[in-house]
Amino acid sequence: MAENHSKSAYEIAVEQFDNAVKYLDIKQGIVDMLRVPKRQLIVNFPVQMDDDSVKMFTGYRVHHSTARGPTKGGIRYHPDVTLDEVKALAMWMTWKCAVVGIPYGGAKGGVICNPKEMTLRELENLTRRYATEISVLMSPGGDIPAPDVNTNAQVMAWIMDTYSMHKGYTVPAVVTGKPIQVGGSLGRNEATGRGVMFTAWEALKHKGIPIEGATVAVQGYGNVGSIGAYLLQDKGCKIIAASDSRGGIYNPKGFDARDVKRFKSETGTVVGYPGADVITNEELLELECDVLVPSALEKVITGENADRIKAKIIAEGANGPTTPEADRVFAEKGIFVIPDVLANAGGVTVSYFEWVQGLQFFFWSEQDINLKLRDIMVKAFGDVLAISKEKNVDMRIAAYILAIDRVAEAVMIRGIYP
Repeated sequence: MAENHSKSAYEIAVEQFDNAVKYLDIKQGIVDMLRVPKRQLIVNFPVQMDDDSVKMFTGYRVHHSTARGPTKGGIRYHPDVTLDEVKALAMWMTWKCAVVGIPYGGAKGGVICNPKEMTLRELENLTRRYATEISVLMSPGGDIPAPDVNTNAQVMAWIMDTYSMHKGYTVPAVVTGKPIQVGGSLGRNEATGRGVMFTAWEALKHKGIPIEGATVAVQGYGNVGSIGAYLLQDKGCKIIAASDSRGGIYNPKGFDARDVKRFKSETGTVVGYPGADVITNEELLELECDVLVPSALEKVITGENADRIKAKIIAEGANGPTTPEADRVFAEKGIFVIPDVLANAGGVTVSYFEWVQGLQFFFWSEQDINLKLRDIMVKAFGDVLAISKEKNVDMRIAAYILAIDRVAEAVMIRGIYP
């Protein structure tokens, strides 16, 4: 099947929405409302660089829906950030929060920049200025940012501090994904990877594949991919392949996921890890394995390569790695896809825990957090699987049916103001 590569992330998000909404009896006006973002902010701002020059940057913050609560969503720093991509990610966040049943709407933010070419001070200057520009939308009860591609706990600390300086007092609940020392939550760093592990584990049980010795290939060995890999390894899985932006490694006998993580943090890449063959990112996707975990960027699995994918289960660690064309191929081939809005919802779930803890200045143990996360992820997986069986649809459409229904119900109960 020829694929239209010009399809944008937002067009894909809307197509996924349209594929699911036809299974629901929702008023057309509500459907029209949920197909578009509630608000979009574009900011152009100057940043002082280390050489005393001033450089202009463009950033975005998009709110998709506020029907179920304050908006929640990450901020990414990347040269290829576009408003269109941020709109898609904000929409996906709405569904993700609704699938796991947490009281948030979806948001996303981004700045067009290359953080790999910037010093720490330049990144801090950029972050504080961007935070100030979007602070018209930000608040603990209104819009709560979090880390995403190329942003981390330090960036969140700068945003929290900037917002707090404007307020005149410390406001820990305005962002999540902060360092523990300034109101972050235990278990937050591992949360997205842990959610991938819980859902992959449930999928293996559902498919009758023994978890002991199940083979796993991970594309994108960053925070989500590497943590998902070693947590699956702890359950008895065998990690046979891993990759990052520079390439990948493969060893059919398996390797130690934590040791590969250590090697990458020391060398900057998994490539060159001893005792493994070098493979490309494309080759990794097409390996024979029980579980494939795409946790890099959007649109890596398409109508072009879906036929060559041999994994039995795909657990989407990244947002939007699979196009609708690929989904159709997988439905025909019987490949079980755990969609991003379910598989990687562990991060936003523990972000919710962090926000609750920040609001009440009362902190939970890591064990409490991991148990609460497991309960939420396992229940959400079961809810989506039940809809998938009942309506005879794939897991993505089932997850969207569940999410859209919950958001539409909230809109109807609240009513249309004024």
